[in-house]
Amino acid sequence: MLPANADAPDAELMTIRRAAATLGVAPSPIHRLLNDGIIAGEQPTPGAPWRIRLTGDLKARFNAEAEDGFVPMREAMRALGVSRQTVLQRVKRGELEAVHVMRGKQKRLRIKVITRQSALFGLSSLVWG
Repeated sequence: MLPANADAPDAELMTIRRAAATLGVAPSPIHRLLNDGIIAGEQPTPGAPWRIRLTGDLKARFNAEAEDGFVPMREAMRALGVSRQTVLQRVKRGELEAVHVMRGKQKRLRIKVITRQSALFGLSSLVWG
């Protein structure tokens, strides 16, 4: 998922190690999110070290707390009835929002899932296909 404001003035291009230090995480989660396509990266030439643009949007996705509506990956998988990989693909495509939450030593993704409504338009139940 490429950030909408990758060319914004506050988008500083930096190494993975420096971005991780700025965001308060180890480089490994940055590499994992980069490999999963959840955050965008640039590689000037093949084999060169990756660099990422540290935008305001990217900084906002690394929080101490998740807002209301963001749930742990396992709950998102259950609510959507899909695998972890499918949730990550939907985040990558921009269909779902995700934030990287840091609580103590635990650093996890939280996914914003819109729950199904059981009584939509007066129907007592819905069948999702």
